[in-house]
Amino acid sequence: MEKRIIGSIETSTPLTAENWRDLDALASVEVSSENPDRPIEAALLPGFKQGWQAGGPGEQTIRLLFGQAQNIRCVQLDFLESAFSRTQEYVLRMSQDQGATFRDIVRQQWNFSPDGATAESEMHLVDMVGVTTIELIIKPDIGNPSAVATLEKIRVYELFSS
Repeated sequence: MEKRIIGSIETSTPLTAENWRDLDALASVEVSSENPDRPIEAALLPGFKQGWQAGGPGEQTIRLLFGQAQNIRCVQLDFLESAFSRTQEYVLRMSQDQGATFRDIVRQQWNFSPDGATAESEMHLVDMVGVTTIELIIKPDIGNPSAVATLEKIRVYELFSS
């Protein structure tokens, strides 16, 4: 039997701050609600101490709308919950036609617990060309409709320069 040890598979270009997409310059944002003390910019742009928080309970939607189609390699999502136990679910979707149709990238649940798992950080490799819209739908607690959604950070990494 022939055997090869391939080790860990690494991406050809490291995902660093240098290849983040500048969302402030490239995208407009739609959000279903926001707490005025924790606006959506706090999750999208560097320099904020706390991320975004919804203005009310229940499922929330965040959309990044690109003026020109973008080539996206990876979407990083960071969530933080240290006060309550809850099971959060989110769906990350992308569109290449200004939101007329979407492709689901991931649907994921995470159990937060103040005594254990208080943070979730995910790097979703997508390698999509011509992305016009990124949509994140957050259900803050699948068992509690009065829970409030939060998002510490979202970063979008480029595949190659457009």
